Amino acid sequence: MSKRFTLTAALPYTNGPLHIGHLAGVYVPADIYARYLRIQGHDVAFICGSDEHGVPITIKAKKEGVSPQDIVDRYHKIIKDSFNEFGISFDNYSRTSATIHHETASAFFKTLHQKGAFLEETTDQLYDAEAQQFLADRFVVGTCPKCGHTESYGDQCEACGTSHNATDLIQPKSAISGHTPELKSTKHWYLPLDQHQEFLKSWIGDEHKEDWKPNVYGQCMSWINDGLRPRAVTRDLDWGIPVPVDGGEGKVLYVWFDAPIGYISSTKEWAKAQGKDWAPYWKDKETTLLHFIGKDNIVFHCIIFPAMLKAEGSYILPKNVPANEFLNLEGQKLSTSKNWAVWLPDYLKDFPNQQDVLRYVLTATAPETKDNDFTWKDFQARNNNELVAIYGNFINRVLVLTHKYYGGEIPEATTLTETDKAALEQLQGTPKSLALSLDRFRFREASQVLMNLARAGNKYLADEEPWKVIKTNPERVQNIMHTALQIAAGLSVLSEPFLPFTAKKLQQMLRLNEALKHVQNPSGWQAISKGERLLPSGHSIDKPSLLFTKIEDHQIQAQLDRLEASKTANVQQTTVVPQKPNIPFEDFSKMDLRIGTIVAAEKMPKTKKLLVLKVDIGTEVRTIVSGIAENYAPEAVVGQKVTVLCNLKPRALRGVESQGMILMARANDGQLVFVQPDEAHPTPSGMPIS
Repeated sequence: MSKRFTLTAALPYTNGPLHIGHLAGVYVPADIYARYLRIQGHDVAFICGSDEHGVPITIKAKKEGVSPQDIVDRYHKIIKDSFNEFGISFDNYSRTSATIHHETASAFFKTLHQKGAFLEETTDQLYDAEAQQFLADRFVVGTCPKCGHTESYGDQCEACGTSHNATDLIQPKSAISGHTPELKSTKHWYLPLDQHQEFLKSWIGDEHKEDWKPNVYGQCMSWINDGLRPRAVTRDLDWGIPVPVDGGEGKVLYVWFDAPIGYISSTKEWAKAQGKDWAPYWKDKETTLLHFIGKDNIVFHCIIFPAMLKAEGSYILPKNVPANEFLNLEGQKLSTSKNWAVWLPDYLKDFPNQQDVLRYVLTATAPETKDNDFTWKDFQARNNNELVAIYGNFINRVLVLTHKYYGGEIPEATTLTETDKAALEQLQGTPKSLALSLDRFRFREASQVLMNLARAGNKYLADEEPWKVIKTNPERVQNIMHTALQIAAGLSVLSEPFLPFTAKKLQQMLRLNEALKHVQNPSGWQAISKGERLLPSGHSIDKPSLLFTKIEDHQIQAQLDRLEASKTANVQQTTVVPQKPNIPFEDFSKMDLRIGTIVAAEKMPKTKKLLVLKVDIGTEVRTIVSGIAENYAPEAVVGQKVTVLCNLKPRALRGVESQGMILMARANDGQLVFVQPDEAHPTPSGMPIS
């Protein structure tokens, strides 16, 4: 029975091209699922679009001396073209600068405003007096109040994933001028998430405990159990959708509020072009809504957007949000700022017509429940040892032998052996096995179910050795080849969600569309499940061509060299740090710098970066929280001489009052190192530094 599905994939920021982290985390699994549903005959709206109102866009525009519109126009085209070339089969790819989106987001805001769903408050926000601008989101950086990461943005910490307000940052700095911002009053509208807490706790905690992925469910419940707070839905910016109510002059809708509405406006755009009604895809309770995202977007799609939809009152809520974790590259975190990434446009240029290789590798190593690593050596090995040696080898041998023995016609099967029947039974059971994995969003598992069918076909052919049997028992070879050809045809159908370019090429070689006219089920997937033969006896196939080609060592080395060049460039960049603005001597003299000795250390629970240190500064032992846990184990720092800023105002970090700051430097390799006294001249704890 056909069902209706609305699938959304996270809207990419139009401030740069796509990289493999985006593909592995969101777009490849979403595309696999969309193609899988379509094969089943379901009604699918696979929706996405460019997110063009983010603060990173305005920052990039300022740096390049162009308008934000110039930036989004450039990258919208790059991203959309890359998606098309890579084979991501969106039904509609829109953009949030489109008129239909502005109208949809404005109407959504007005509806909530009329229902009294917002709080209107005047609060103190960070303001850069030099730039004469309020500092929203990524216009401000500082220390994360949760994990101590010193380069957290004003809206989210990329180190621990926590979302927060810019005013929560410790020691904030303007990303525009570098100056310390001041607090200035401004009026904004807030979504009172705390008023939706019980609903969210029941909806997620009770209804989706069993069917949502543990990483998604766990993060959601952690947020809810910590207590939700009102969150601003407007910002003092000049780039975005103007706030459409009185008093909203000079303000725009906050990007996290307007971006998810982009799914709705993109659906409207698609439905209008198709002559359809968009509303059932978002308002009919029989529709299944699914959000494909990365883990950094979990809070927005599982807590904030559902609260918005619930407050509006006429929309369905997502059935599932199968978010993936992060993909690392060669053992290091992907970093766009450091160019530590594999960019999709570069891949498509360096490996032409090999989209399916990357799709397969990213699926086979997908970071589904924990972070995973992409390496170029593994990419090469999976291509050469699996796609070429197993899948491609099986298909090539079957088609070559069919032309050699039968002039390209499917031979008639007479008497099948138990071995033949077992091979065909595995083929018949594969759709069910794939569905079992895909319906639970286990794409990595599903990719190996598919490859196991190719392995079985390869083994079947190698065990039966038709090239030898043809000399003594040609009738037996007819049965072998007929069976092998059915497996090949099955692979051409079942591969379509995972390897769409390969599937299309193989189907063309097998002339499958013509062959399927002879089966009872119009869907090849259903025909396989029913045990029907996709290729009837006497059907003619075209001559074969290679589906996959071996990737050579020099191709991989070129990619590794490119990454190494990025690493070298980053090291050189870190050695040349611009001087900060001059300060008067009086400001420097206010700092009380002393030698200290770390006498005890322990890891702060539930954090990755923080150590709680006990530091002897001569007059007393201070508690200091320091973000060095990723560089130093607690036991390794005990006894360490350090430089301490003693008269820094105490600040609570995760419930622990930090009474100073340890001075650190970052080496060219990225390692944090202590700023410590000269060992040749012993200095006691408490000795002032002047």
